[in-house]
Amino acid sequence: MLTGMLSKALHPGLLPWLTRLNHLIEEQRRKGIEATPAMVRDSLAGMTETLVTDSPDIADVRDLLVDADGHTITARAYDPAPGQRKPVCLFFHGGGHMAGSVQVYDPICRKLARASGHLLLSVEYRLTPEHPYPAGLEDCLAVTRGLYPLLSREGYPVQRSLTLAGDSGGGALAATLSALLQDDEAHRPQRQVLIYPSLDYTLEQPSLQENSHGYLLETPRIEWYVDHYFQHGEDRRAHSPLYMPMGTGMPETLMITAGLCPLRDEGLRYLDRLSEAGIPHQHVHFPDMIHAYLNLEDLVPEACAETYRCIGEFLGRMPRT
Repeated sequence: MLTGMLSKALHPGLLPWLTRLNHLIEEQRRKGIEATPAMVRDSLAGMTETLVTDSPDIADVRDLLVDADGHTITARAYDPAPGQRKPVCLFFHGGGHMAGSVQVYDPICRKLARASGHLLLSVEYRLTPEHPYPAGLEDCLAVTRGLYPLLSREGYPVQRSLTLAGDSGGGALAATLSALLQDDEAHRPQRQVLIYPSLDYTLEQPSLQENSHGYLLETPRIEWYVDHYFQHGEDRRAHSPLYMPMGTGMPETLMITAGLCPLRDEGLRYLDRLSEAGIPHQHVHFPDMIHAYLNLEDLVPEACAETYRCIGEFLGRMPRT
C-alpha cells in the first residue's frame, strides 16, 4: 500500500515506521519472497525487542514447569508483590498461533503484572505448523486446570480469582477457554482481557477487507496463519470463539480494539454477543491504532500507557461472584 493510501486516522507516530515497512513488504513481493514460520517468528521477536525497550523490574520472576500428557509446558510467573495474596492472570501471547514466545513478550508481561497487581503467568504453548490445532489450546487448558495446585506447590499465596488474557491469537485462546470452562465451577475465569483478538476463524468480518493491507497485519497473512493452524479439515466456525455458546458463566470482559486493525470487527461482534447474553463488559477503542501496537510501544507510548491503565483499572475492581 502506498503511503498516500493510508488512512488519515492513522496515528502520526506510526506513519514513518509503517511507510518503511510497507516499502519493504512491496519489495519482497516483487522479488517473490514468501514468508516462512521462521521469518515471522524472527520478525515479531525483532520488532518487539526494538520497539518495547522499557522493561520494568518485577520483584519475583521465575519459570514454572507444568507436566501435561507427556510433555512439559513452561509458564513464566511475574509476582509484583511477593508474599501478598493476590488474584491470578494467565496470559497467552499473540503471533497467529505461529510466532511469539514467553521471552518475546517478557516486557509486555512485566507491564501487565505491574499494572494489574496480579500474579501473572505467561504460557509457552506449542506453536503451529509444527503443532497444529488443538495442541496449543490443549497446553493452555492444561495450565488453567492445573493452575491452583501448581501455585500451591510453588508457595504462592493467591486468591481464587482468575483472569484469562491475551492479544491477537492469544486472545483467541483466552476467549476459547472462557467458553469451554464457563460451566466448570472449579476452573472458570471470573474475567477476561481480550486485546485486538482473533475471534472468527471464518474470516467473514468487514474490517478484514477495510484494513486488508498496509497496517502491519494483513488479511492474506491472517488467512495463511489460519490455514496453518487448522490442518485437518476442522469446522472453523465451530472453533471460533465468536460463535461458541455464551451462558451466564462467561466472564466479565474487557475488550480492546484498534480502528485500523483487520480483526476490529470480530471484537465488536463479540461484544454484541456478550450483550445478548447479559455478560458485563467494557470496551476500549483506539481509532488511530493498528494491530499489535503494544509491540510498537516506543512509537505510540501514550496509547500503550492508556491501555495498561485501563487493564489495571478493570482488574482492580472486585469481580462478580
